[in-house]
Amino acid sequence: MALMTILEVADFLGVKEERVKRLEREHLLISKENNDAGDPLFDDGDVQKYKELAERIGGL
Repeated sequence: MALMTILEVADFLGVKEERVKRLEREHLLISKENNDAGDPLFDDGDVQKYKELAERIGGL
């Protein structure tokens, strides 16, 4: 399990950082832990699964 920052997730999904923050706030992407600054970190496997699901139901 590798952890991804908000910026890395945004780049991977092709969305803005604000969108990733909203997805986390709405519990559509669940953070595994927070970094020293208090920002959420996401499991790369969970992010990949979210991307696949989102593409199946109509895109991000």
